[in-house]
Amino acid sequence: MEIVPVSMFDVLSGAVWTMLVVALPVLLVAMGVGLIIGILQTATSIQEQTLIFIPKILAVFIFIVLAGPWMSGKVLQMTREILGQLERFIR
Repeated sequence: MEIVPVSMFDVLSGAVWTMLVVALPVLLVAMGVGLIIGILQTATSIQEQTLIFIPKILAVFIFIVLAGPWMSGKVLQMTREILGQLERFIR
């Protein structure tokens, strides 16, 4: 069986895409909650800057708890791919 050399660009590209796929939903949840709270603050004329943090933290925490298995599965899949090709990096 011939061993095909793997470039570091391929590995880093896969790692960056995995990072984006895992982080983007969390960031979108935080952005969505921030947008909703911002609209509510504008509508009610409450301009308290610290009001936005607690709902954002709770929403992100709940999302991470619910989507955690999927997120960890993606990271674990990437880790297995990298470690599975470890012998190719040595050559």
